[in-house]
Amino acid sequence: MSFKVTFIGAGSIGFTRGLLRDLLTVPEFKDIEVSFMDINSHNLEMVTELCQRDVIENGLKINIQATKDRREALKDAKYVFCTIRMGGLEAFSTDVDIPLKYGVDQCVGDTLCAGGIMYGQRGIAEMLDICRDIKEVAAPDVLLLNYSNPMVMLTWACNKYGGVRTIGLCHGVQHGHQQIAEVFGLKKSDVDIICAGINHQTWYISASHKGKDLTGGLLEAFEKHPEFSRTEKVRIDMLRRFGYYSTESNGHLSEYVPWYRKRADEIKDWIDLGSWINGETGGYLRVCTEGRNWFETDFPNWMKDPALEYTTENRGEEHGSFIIEGLETGRVYRGHFNVVNNGVISNLPDDAIIEAPGYVDRNGISMPHVGDLPLGPAAVCNASISVQRLAVEAAVHGDDKLLRQAFMMDPLVGAVCNPKEIWQMVDEMLVAGGQWLPQYGEAIAKAKETLSSGNLIPTAVNYEGAARLKVKSVEEMQQDRDAANKNAGESDKGKDREKVH
Repeated sequence: MSFKVTFIGAGSIGFTRGLLRDLLTVPEFKDIEVSFMDINSHNLEMVTELCQRDVIENGLKINIQATKDRREALKDAKYVFCTIRMGGLEAFSTDVDIPLKYGVDQCVGDTLCAGGIMYGQRGIAEMLDICRDIKEVAAPDVLLLNYSNPMVMLTWACNKYGGVRTIGLCHGVQHGHQQIAEVFGLKKSDVDIICAGINHQTWYISASHKGKDLTGGLLEAFEKHPEFSRTEKVRIDMLRRFGYYSTESNGHLSEYVPWYRKRADEIKDWIDLGSWINGETGGYLRVCTEGRNWFETDFPNWMKDPALEYTTENRGEEHGSFIIEGLETGRVYRGHFNVVNNGVISNLPDDAIIEAPGYVDRNGISMPHVGDLPLGPAAVCNASISVQRLAVEAAVHGDDKLLRQAFMMDPLVGAVCNPKEIWQMVDEMLVAGGQWLPQYGEAIAKAKETLSSGNLIPTAVNYEGAARLKVKSVEEMQQDRDAANKNAGESDKGKDREKVH
């Protein structure tokens, strides 16, 4: 069995190495072609060297093709993994720092809110270029497996405007599933769930054990849990108010809704600083920065460490390899996928990208009908979908009016800022990200004029946020090399949550 798999954004060590291990765990895939592409030569070289060592140590003869030429990498590819971060950490820092000046305090800033919207503007422009290359040089039946955020916006643009069949993939559902099992003292495999909504706002509308409903007892179980009662305050409060548990972490969820981060003096009431993912200001930017710095410094030692073992017990939970396995071998896989709704969830818009249960086998990817979400969770999702739709159309057409409307409609931005502040924030973010926003040339020129006029709303220039921690130095990270390696090497940087309080 031979086909070609291409990784775009292969310099992302956290995703690339693990996804390749998962893929090559499948016995039938020992002769596939693998191509890595990244615009960063240094990262591409390091990741390729490390992954090629893994391949050889596992007794396989696959020779990874590494290139900066995207079309060369995509030529004849049947499956494409996308893990790009457009603008890198340089642009990411503006997604966090500029909104902070206006009081918009984000933990992550890669899905919704001010940071997620601007991240989408950069990513969509690039994704449409990737789609053009895919249509011209990849295999006719190519499938794009998108891991890049903002998941919904990028997947929406690729399907509607890119003309490439695209599925968005995330690990959020697996985490909440594990938590639900844990609060009842059960194994994850013994708890059946139905989880549906939109990425990072997916709801466990059904949870059961041996046919017995667990949903009704979830609130009490979470409130009594010694760790989660402290680390998941936002999620538990949403469960209390809306009746259902949400997939996303405390920090993520807190920035998607208007209630928990709108007042600086209340933010610490809702978060926990034992782990960045529980709500730390700019927490994801910090750990990504630390991970990059550590990998670049410690890379020679990674080559001395044991290779990853391509065995079933070491295979990760990311959906991508299982989807390809199902399509190629016919083995049935059930996961949660981000796809165009088309009636799967009947009270969310048909054009939205929803996340819901799906099945994969040799016949393709099937999405069963979910029906209506409960009204409260549906309302939360619909508020976000309105922002996503505006942001996608803005990015595709370079329409800064729609972009500003997306900011206004965003729940947290709208809770914190007035319209004049939003307009000025968008001007600042357009100018800061200009080199990655080719579709906004005219708007950026006007924004520069406005910002240089001197008639500006005062902002908190040096404001660090309610709960920001400093980036660890390489020397500090060397004190716990295992933790540093996990941070740099995992695609899911919230997987091992520190229990430090």
